[in-house]
Amino acid sequence: MASSSEVRQKGRSGTKTFIGGVVEGFYGRPWTMEQRTELFKREQKWGLNTYLYAPKDDYKHRMYWRDLYCAEEAEELTALISAAKKHNIDFIYAISPGLDITFSNSKEVAALKRKLDQVRGMGCSSFSLLFDDIETEMCAADKQAFSSFAHAQVAVTNEVYLHLGDPETFLFCPTDYCAAFCTPNVSQSSYLHTVGDELLPGIDVLWTGPKVVSHKISVESIEEVSSILKRAPVIWDNIHANDYDPQRIFMGPYKDRPTELIPKLRGVLTNPNCEFYPNFVAIHTLAMWCKAPADPAPRDVEMGEEEQDPCYSPQKALTLALADWLEEFLNTDQPTACLKKESSDEEPMQTDLGEHSYVPGPGENPLYTAEPLTLDDLKLLCELFYLPYEHGATAKTMLHELNWLISHSQAEQTSEWCSTARQFDDMCEAVVRMFNRLSNVPNRKILYDLYNYICDIKSGVNLAQAYVKSLGGFGKPSAQLMSADPEPWGFRGGLSGEFQRMLPGHGNRDLFKYQPKTSVYCIRPYCAEDKLDVQKIFVQMQRERQIKLSSTTEPPLISDILTTGELAPSPQCALVLEDDFGVCGYMLALTDAKEAAASIQRDTSDSLFEEFPSLVTGQLLPRVVDPSPAKQMMGQLLTSIRSSGSRGVFCELRHTDRRMLDFYTKSSSFRPLEMAGLPPDVIAMGTTL
Repeated sequence: MASSSEVRQKGRSGTKTFIGGVVEGFYGRPWTMEQRTELFKREQKWGLNTYLYAPKDDYKHRMYWRDLYCAEEAEELTALISAAKKHNIDFIYAISPGLDITFSNSKEVAALKRKLDQVRGMGCSSFSLLFDDIETEMCAADKQAFSSFAHAQVAVTNEVYLHLGDPETFLFCPTDYCAAFCTPNVSQSSYLHTVGDELLPGIDVLWTGPKVVSHKISVESIEEVSSILKRAPVIWDNIHANDYDPQRIFMGPYKDRPTELIPKLRGVLTNPNCEFYPNFVAIHTLAMWCKAPADPAPRDVEMGEEEQDPCYSPQKALTLALADWLEEFLNTDQPTACLKKESSDEEPMQTDLGEHSYVPGPGENPLYTAEPLTLDDLKLLCELFYLPYEHGATAKTMLHELNWLISHSQAEQTSEWCSTARQFDDMCEAVVRMFNRLSNVPNRKILYDLYNYICDIKSGVNLAQAYVKSLGGFGKPSAQLMSADPEPWGFRGGLSGEFQRMLPGHGNRDLFKYQPKTSVYCIRPYCAEDKLDVQKIFVQMQRERQIKLSSTTEPPLISDILTTGELAPSPQCALVLEDDFGVCGYMLALTDAKEAAASIQRDTSDSLFEEFPSLVTGQLLPRVVDPSPAKQMMGQLLTSIRSSGSRGVFCELRHTDRRMLDFYTKSSSFRPLEMAGLPPDVIAMGTTL
């Protein structure tokens, strides 16, 4: 009798087993046969069951897909398929003919069948046709034969599937393989509708989620695409992929995919980092996610912000993975850790501590002994190289503290500044210790995959550490930072960095003062229907800053009554900001604030109203981490106000609203103003037009 877990994992796909495993589908140097065999062993040990062979740089997989494998290549591939079977791993051979296939040419389709027949002869029983990352314009011959690109792909895929005789597993990767590629959207995509209607039911469809590299994948989004495809998709998950940026690597846990997805999916395949050995955490935690219980036991403690799934905890999964990974690091794969100096040119190299081993004398330096790598070191490593859309906890703290130390360095060094500087220095030292211990681990294979990344982070941390020490007077200014002719390691990024720094908004990206931009924002005119959303944002931001509105004995702020809707903004002087989740910010203005001040019995005799007759107010939700949309909205409003004949604009800001204070101070020409009638916790700032 099957267990409840096995039954649940059959999901919508009837008796088919839930696909869980790894796709080698990245651009770059493919993994070696030895590494793939090691992968099969790990997958079997951790409970995964699938490997999809799709390395973009196997020429006969993609560029020269028509060419058959030579005898030597066929022998290697046969051995690999046998190794997968030995470990109960379903080996899926993928081929990507989409770069140049003529779908209407029977000889081309015959070549495709012949290639797959060759692989079937090697013992392979599962296959995949991939049409990702290709041009969507059909050639003239195909346009005459097929009504659309989707019809052409589906016709060939169905024919190949039938030719192979209902293979054990058959996957199809569409050209529109994520929601972002669908025109105009998933539910109205004619391409996806054709795939869903015409693709044979035994063929499964690959899908990456909302984006190519999806931050989160929701149950609702999967239900939507499943209804169009008429089948549960297999997620090709790029959350740990790094082939798009050789300076990044990702070792955080599998997360932001609720386990409620499992019964709604055909399976999940992770397409991880190009480097093989650093994928330990990615694959280990995916395996734990796939095994999440259907009916979890209630937790005794309250879940944290990132622990909302009662069936799977990313942090617990990470801790368990790191404990296993530490054993891998400490396994000796070559005797480098035991080597010692030769005592003479004639004496052979010694690898044991015999009677001739060197012993330091009194007053001499002791022999160097490498400290062993710890679990805390690995946790720090993963937090420094976490996931595409977020840094780990320690990295976030370091960036926050460095930004605070720099921005408060001009004031007298307070005890708070000195304490924060010491904490930052301690964290930098921990990074250096982690680097030193990693550099001396016995397992050099893992180290070599990580070395470029840990060298880079150590260098960046050392520079930041030296700079903070110089700010606090703890050390001399760093020659690397201050020299007019620095060494090449004193500046980052090479030619790519030079280009990036010449573009707007990218001058400080090395330190990620702001999180990487991940949203597409829309700025549009305010309308009556936006009134409630603007009020909600206003109230939320007041609560988050624990602001008490003006008491009944004080006149209300003009900006408050403008935001709450008691006062309407001037024509052409109101904008809202939208992202994928809805309205997330606003900018409103009055061209004649003096008239509004009189209506609420504010002192209007102040001569500043003559110089600054107009008012602007705005707010952004915390999820808007990119400052550029606010700058664009402010620029548009100031242009509209100027065209009305106004001479100047002012704003009213509470001292606790540090974010907007920082915006007006650093992002524009606003300066503090003396204005009568303001509560003590409010300041005014203005700019002339």
